[in-house]
Amino acid sequence: MKYYLVAGEASGDMHGANLMKELKNLDPQAEFRYFGGDLMQAEGGTLVKHYAGMAFMGFFEVAINLRTILQNLAFCKLDIANYHPDVLILIDFPGFNLKIAAFAKENNLPVNYYISPKVWAWNQKRVLKIKKVVDHLFCILPFEVEFYREWDMKVDYVGNPLLDAVAAFTPDAGFIAKNKLGGKKIVALLPGSRQQEINYLLPDMIAVADQYPEYHFIIAGAPSFNTDYYSQYLNGRSIPVLFNATYDILSNAYAAVVASGTATLEAALFNVPQIVVYKGNPISITIARWVVKIKYISLVNLIVNRGIVKELIQQDCTPARIGTELDLILNNNDYRQNILADYDLLDEKMGSPGASAKTAALIIKYAT
Repeated sequence: MKYYLVAGEASGDMHGANLMKELKNLDPQAEFRYFGGDLMQAEGGTLVKHYAGMAFMGFFEVAINLRTILQNLAFCKLDIANYHPDVLILIDFPGFNLKIAAFAKENNLPVNYYISPKVWAWNQKRVLKIKKVVDHLFCILPFEVEFYREWDMKVDYVGNPLLDAVAAFTPDAGFIAKNKLGGKKIVALLPGSRQQEINYLLPDMIAVADQYPEYHFIIAGAPSFNTDYYSQYLNGRSIPVLFNATYDILSNAYAAVVASGTATLEAALFNVPQIVVYKGNPISITIARWVVKIKYISLVNLIVNRGIVKELIQQDCTPARIGTELDLILNNNDYRQNILADYDLLDEKMGSPGASAKTAALIIKYAT
């Protein structure tokens, strides 16, 4: 069968790649065309557009980049129409993908949506639109099933694909020696994969590193950028930026400072005590506080429904506050052990690997 996938950010690229791998296992004749990234491209098929030019985050940022977004939407619709796929798979990225879903329904193309839009966070009535334009919705967070049931919508719960990615990871035994990281404990800095996230968060993260010369701080570089891009923030500091090595960094880290998003869950799955940070355009943050109706921003806290890791948002996200919280993780053993104990509860709620395989099997079942 011919598959068309749309992923608009780094996490979607990873989940898309794992899904493509499982689809190939079940459908040896699978052909792929997609919006995505390097990981999906490594699985074969045709990369139409890289997510690096698509990931705009925040109300203000979307507004000022609206022309580019509309151009991307028009191009994606035309490309889908020309390709005539047997299967359309939309991966997260709801601001863009729900519009593609509406287009697909108008053209009688069944819509598979992998990784539910976070409609439980704000404007829950968007579920009514999802019911109209999405044929099969695959959820990866345990509490989402009950949420959709309350709206009389049937969904498939497939588990979380991050468990697949972590289970498939093989640590690099030479990671410490190769990167000259011996002799000190490691603090991982994960400032996100979007330019605006990095612009807002990385300077504060680097400033915190100055307070702890007895630790190795390492930046997990986003694959859509290069070393020169990160150098502008370092001002000569000898903090390494390592690309395509996030899991090796986390598997060796003693603590982490993490941009809110998928990476918070990854850090928890690697049992790394963390501080979650988020900062953005003040206008976007103000609007978000008006409309978002959730107690937490990190997936770790949302899944457990308790504040097990500290979240520092906007005006609270400063080098001083990050440093204070990091000191607790590094030097207060009781505080540290409480986080690790709560990660055990998270593991129970997350379940077992297999989300990618389950989703692939369901997609093929529904298509045939």
